[in-house]
Amino acid sequence: MRILLIEDDKKILSFVKKGLEAQGFVVDESQSGDEGFVLADTHSYDAIVLDIMLPGRDGLSILRLLREKKNKVPVIIITARDGVSERIDGLNLGADDYLVKPFYLEELVARLKSVLRRASGEGLSILEVKDLRLNLMTREVHRGDVEITLAPREFVLLEYLMRSPGRVFSRTQILEQVWDYHFDPDTNLVDVYIRRIRQKIDKEFDDKLIHTVRGIGYTVSSK
Repeated sequence: MRILLIEDDKKILSFVKKGLEAQGFVVDESQSGDEGFVLADTHSYDAIVLDIMLPGRDGLSILRLLREKKNKVPVIIITARDGVSERIDGLNLGADDYLVKPFYLEELVARLKSVLRRASGEGLSILEVKDLRLNLMTREVHRGDVEITLAPREFVLLEYLMRSPGRVFSRTQILEQVWDYHFDPDTNLVDVYIRRIRQKIDKEFDDKLIHTVRGIGYTVSSK
């Protein structure tokens, strides 16, 4: 899931981004209210973590404009102020939740999962391809009755493929979406992770679900 983090404090930004990425989220960042609004308005995100006090456009005005433009992306506002009125203003403008600084990263992750669950509906949090099931909320993966343990980046890669079963993704697309970096296209990073997932998902099963399309990339398919 792709998260937009808008926070002007470099230490908080770095800490939260690393923590969310360790949980398997793909995180875009901005330290400016003006830039943050442009990203939120022109890109598709599963959720936004939005500081209120920002250089340029402040967080509440960003939230107001997004809701005026009928953008329903879940938003968690974070603030250094503990005044009730500011939190009420944020909720009235359409925020889905809020956190007061300082906060525990675990609490932010839990609140993100909660607003994502409410936004998507629990049924939509399950991805299925044949007997392979991936739960976006609990981060559990099953092949039939067998529970499969994936590392965070393996989970994100499998999720990305399973969101569009049958579609073939190039290595470059996977690198950009799963790692959020522009690697040298000759890197074998994607191939290494595909092999790891195959060992866990396909090795012990007759029906293979992860397929290589020679010269193009990879797909998850029940064919």
